[in-house]
Amino acid sequence: MKLWLKHYWQDLISDYADTALMDTLWTTIVSKYTSKNRHYHNLSHIYTMCLQLEGFTNEIEDLESLKLAIWFHDIIYKSTNIDNETLSADFAAKALNKLPTDVFNIEKITNLIISTKKHKCLLTENNDNAYLLDLDLSILGTDWKTYSTYLQKIRKEYKIYPDIIYKPGRKKILKHFLERDTLYFTERFKTQFEKQARNN
Repeated sequence: MKLWLKHYWQDLISDYADTALMDTLWTTIVSKYTSKNRHYHNLSHIYTMCLQLEGFTNEIEDLESLKLAIWFHDIIYKSTNIDNETLSADFAAKALNKLPTDVFNIEKITNLIISTKKHKCLLTENNDNAYLLDLDLSILGTDWKTYSTYLQKIRKEYKIYPDIIYKPGRKKILKHFLERDTLYFTERFKTQFEKQARNN
């Protein structure tokens, strides 16, 4: 998985960064996503999103921006933070500004990242934002065994909080999703994941 991700990163960034900068960014990404408290929001999560995306890249208007948003959307993640998404967007902007080119639309990328905070589309000119959010939440619609493992990993990330605090907070989040007309925004993900996600 890690080697696949490294090649995926290199294919994305190699046209715009020299080898030293590309490797520095890769090392930073790996360091962030493999820190000891990352039980779910880690490289496996990024791998799953990137792998799923490969199945419908022809439906994406700005593929590079979406891929970069995936890479950076959880680069900062602490269970005690309330602004992980904003911090991740800021981190992405600083990292991408190091590249010797202005080929990337950094404002678009940061908006995509920030949209994952409340899981509402901030960019509506195409389905790119919708696909990012659906990719991020596809885990909710997986088979029960996979979903149960996901729940355990999330609980580990929030182990600092006792059940009396964690369970009501988790319930509130899930209830918010269930109250939406649909959990997913795109027809592709509605068809594949909506029913199972609601059952889970």
